[in-house]
Amino acid sequence: MNHNTPVPPTSPAPVPSVPRPLRHLARDGRRRVLTAAQLRSHGVSPAETDGQCRPGGPWQQLLPGVFALHPGPPTSEERLHAVLLYAAREPKAAAGVPAQPDAGGPHRPGYREAVITGLAALTLHGLASAPPLPSLERIDVLVPRRRRLRSAGFAHIVRTAELPAPEQVTGVPVAPVPRALADAVAELTDPNLVRRLLSDAVRGGHCEPAAVVRELNDAELLTQPHVVDAVDALLAEGRSVAEERLYRMVTEYGLPDPVWNVDLRLPGGPHLGGLDAYWPEQAVAVELDTRAPRQDEDAMWSEYARKREVLERLGITVVHITPKKLRDAREQQAAVVRTALMAAGDRDPAAYVVVLPR
Repeated sequence: MNHNTPVPPTSPAPVPSVPRPLRHLARDGRRRVLTAAQLRSHGVSPAETDGQCRPGGPWQQLLPGVFALHPGPPTSEERLHAVLLYAAREPKAAAGVPAQPDAGGPHRPGYREAVITGLAALTLHGLASAPPLPSLERIDVLVPRRRRLRSAGFAHIVRTAELPAPEQVTGVPVAPVPRALADAVAELTDPNLVRRLLSDAVRGGHCEPAAVVRELNDAELLTQPHVVDAVDALLAEGRSVAEERLYRMVTEYGLPDPVWNVDLRLPGGPHLGGLDAYWPEQAVAVELDTRAPRQDEDAMWSEYARKREVLERLGITVVHITPKKLRDAREQQAAVVRTALMAAGDRDPAAYVVVLPR
């Protein structure tokens, strides 16, 4: 045997991938709440987890299968994420491969089939009258109706036929304001708080009254007297806000001054209807469409259509504007009104009508 023959080097054995040590996760405020599956992916057995959560131990169980890697009270953020981790559907792992935590940790957006709703969602959206998160004894979370999941601890399960598209607020999937309002109102009996929440939602520009009423109607809450009273106040509040936006549209975009809030009548004849703004010289009217989806919606729309048909037969151009368009597309709506005013010279003169204050 030739002892001078070089021996080919052997390839080093592959180093198995080792999960990130838990001591590093425990120092990361975003990752101090993990599920049992996530702990297993870091090599922590259920028995070890139970040992860490013993009385006086360094960890604690917040909800079934959800653990905080510290002994003190959980923060509001940790409670929110704990509820989402409890309610979210665990990602499926490949056969024989344990579920691995994603690169960004469990608090990245991506909770499957779980959305924060109710008062907690309203607080996250910034409604002034919503209670602070630490004061909430429970946190509402939406899950699909088919899920077999029960409320536990401070996690209150709210089932729904279809999850709303969530909005991300501070990294948390949150139900849109109208849906969160409906879920909150369903559990509230204080009429003053219900009214304040609905008013804050509209006055703060979070949503339009019609969207709120639609959700309340879908939740079958419009049969409750304190909710009906709050909705009536909401619609009045919504009209007031819409009128303010209409006034700002006229002033900001340099439209001629109209006469505001008037009734039209034929001379010696019948009442033609009320208008929010009217330009007598150009015979152009603006009417705010503040209908809400309630049982009388068809009747209300029939009245809108009848009034518009009568006025246009008299040569008056009627521009319908919704509060949402005044909020989101004010410049575009101003252009529509300006176009109608400029086109007045090309039309036949309108019939003479009497303009009275409303």
